[in-house]
Amino acid sequence: MKFGILKSKIENVLLESYTNNTFKTELKNFKTLVLENKNVAKVFYLYDELNSPKALNETYINEFINESVKLYEKSLSKITKSDFNKLNEWVKNSNVENSYETIDNLFSTDVLTIESRIKSKKLISETLRKLPVVTTEGINLPLATMVSVANKTIKNYIDGLNESDKKELMSLLSEDDNTLTEKYNTIKETVVEKLTNMKDSSDDNSVKSRIDETLSKVLAEKYDKLTYFKLKSLNENL
Repeated sequence: MKFGILKSKIENVLLESYTNNTFKTELKNFKTLVLENKNVAKVFYLYDELNSPKALNETYINEFINESVKLYEKSLSKITKSDFNKLNEWVKNSNVENSYETIDNLFSTDVLTIESRIKSKKLISETLRKLPVVTTEGINLPLATMVSVANKTIKNYIDGLNESDKKELMSLLSEDDNTLTEKYNTIKETVVEKLTNMKDSSDDNSVKSRIDETLSKVLAEKYDKLTYFKLKSLNENL
């Protein structure tokens, strides 16, 4: 499994722990399996750093990325199979999209993905070149009790949302699960119907393939509040 997918699953577990009343348990798991394993923590931190605007100049960006690749390869080689097994077991029930595919591509050693790595490096360079995002006051989730790395991990997803979506997500986290489950199932049926119709009306095989991938993900996902939020957004954009 690519580390970006694993990191995405961990972030989802931490975020959902707030609404599932499992925060203390999941934070303990995070501390044991990530923070206290120095090599896992280094890779985890690297992904956050490469995904964050830093206002770096052109000369320093290349050096920063190259050093990040070296540190990734060195740290990853020291993570044991047992470490990965424990992490995968912890997040096995989390079904989310890979939020770090671009970084996974940068770190790929597959000779068949050279073009993809070049594109990913360009995208990451653009991110590092941007000014750091200043979060608008009053749009923070109650994450103050989290350790700093866990806090940054969850807020990476939140900071990627626009202000309207942030407010909607905050409101959503306080809603009743029984009510949302019914809405989720209804929206899921609508999304599946829309995607199926799109597939049937397309003559492009590559488009059909992408629709099939999306359909598979939608059908495989189980309800939680974050999945509901993402599915609702997908439905509104179809």
